Amino acid sequence: MKDWRFKLLYDGGCPFCLLEVRWLQRSNRHGHLAFEDVSSPEFVPSRYGATREELLGVIHGVFPDGRIVRKVEVFRQAYRAVGLGWLIAPTGWPVPPALDDLIDGAIASARRFAGAGITNFTVPINYYQLDTTALQHLLGALRSA
Repeated sequence: MKDWRFKLLYDGGCPFCLLEVRWLQRSNRHGHLAFEDVSSPEFVPSRYGATREELLGVIHGVFPDGRIVRKVEVFRQAYRAVGLGWLIAPTGWPVPPALDDLIDGAIASARRFAGAGITNFTVPINYYQLDTTALQHLLGALRSA
């Protein structure tokens, strides 16, 4: 993939993360989003000036020029890269940045535990519906906070 505009650094050992990655991969029709599994034995974290533990602690993304973003901004850029920036645009609306980071930190801390139950779970609806529901819950939580 040579024409990527943003690279998502994800935890391939996290079932919850893999659901999102798979959905983004299917939405990545033009190849503008690249993916790199931080948990892979072949992954070299020093390319990004960080340790594997730092990169697994919170989600990171990289632009072709080497700029690194973290937390909620990663999702904004990943969704923009696949042409779905409008879906996550509300996360860029005026909300205290500390609240944004607090929510992302809570999700990052609980993701392995929360994802453990869905490892072998088959959803009888398509992923788009599943992710839309998850996004609606997230947006609802942001509005009520």
